[in-house]
Amino acid sequence: MTSATLVGRLSDRDSWQADGCSMAAAIDIVGRRASLLLLREAFYGAHRFDEFARRAQLSDKITATRLRELADEGILEKRPYHDPGQRAREEYHLTEKGEELLPILLGLMRWGDRWARSDGGRVGLSHIDCGSPIDVEVRCRNGHSVTARDIQAELRG
Repeated sequence: MTSATLVGRLSDRDSWQADGCSMAAAIDIVGRRASLLLLREAFYGAHRFDEFARRAQLSDKITATRLRELADEGILEKRPYHDPGQRAREEYHLTEKGEELLPILLGLMRWGDRWARSDGGRVGLSHIDCGSPIDVEVRCRNGHSVTARDIQAELRG
């Protein structure tokens, strides 16, 4: 079995709907391709609009819209800057809320390396302190590795 075990009121799948699903709510916020690419660039160190647009290969209109949405959601924060001879502008920096998206982005990247690219991916990620490759894994709070078949789902409250 490769699926989670549904218990309690969830066990009869036809008796409930996934209304108010946290996954759907998260996808509504960050699920657009452009948003994910902008987040990738933020994790790689982009801060300025032109850098985001160029690196993510997005139009200025899409970049502006998605950066505004990510800032409105508290995933990015705007910080003013002023280059000599230029008008005042804003940079974008990840917030704590934004930084917590790292495992999701790394998981998508690792999945893409394995399943979406025949060359295994172009960017290798390693731990800066020891040089070991970065893995993405789901663990319980006690540190056990978890797969879908190890998960029990039930309604809270």
